[in-house]
Amino acid sequence: MIYISGGQRSGKSGYAQRLARSLSDRPIYLATARHWDEEFERRIARHQADRGPEWTTIEEPRYLSQTQIAGRVVLIDCVTLWLTNIYSDLEFDAEASLSEARREWQELLHHCKADTLIVVSNEIGMSLHAPDAGSRAFVDLQGWVNQYISATADEAYLMVSGRALRTELISDLYREKREDDF
Repeated sequence: MIYISGGQRSGKSGYAQRLARSLSDRPIYLATARHWDEEFERRIARHQADRGPEWTTIEEPRYLSQTQIAGRVVLIDCVTLWLTNIYSDLEFDAEASLSEARREWQELLHHCKADTLIVVSNEIGMSLHAPDAGSRAFVDLQGWVNQYISATADEAYLMVSGRALRTELISDLYREKREDDF
């Protein structure tokens, strides 16, 4: 598994797509976005057009473990939208959302059997302090889920200004921590 994170418009998706195409002629794009409104519909259409016909697109906004991706190179884009869907469905309960995201992630890893899993997420806690309690709760939730998923990755990259910086795990500290610590 390869984990790629970074800020908005840092080049995460483009890098992840190029990586997936270097590994497969027919990768799967596992899209987590919901069709929220017209503006989001335009974003989805633009992303689909940018990818091209060689991609198989599977739209699954919440239950990633239920997709049929065995033996394939799969790009999940993105964790932030997936987590937003969980958070929204669970009525903005951060604790319940964290538990659900962990459970679903473990189910995905246990059942997916993908050849290579490339996972894109956002580092949303690196900028301005969120103005309200609900937004701050989501920023914390995103950070905890990013740590949790990153700890399961074989490789991890941080995207900065279109450049991929490979991160190194200094120790297995996160793998040794209790699950409740995330």
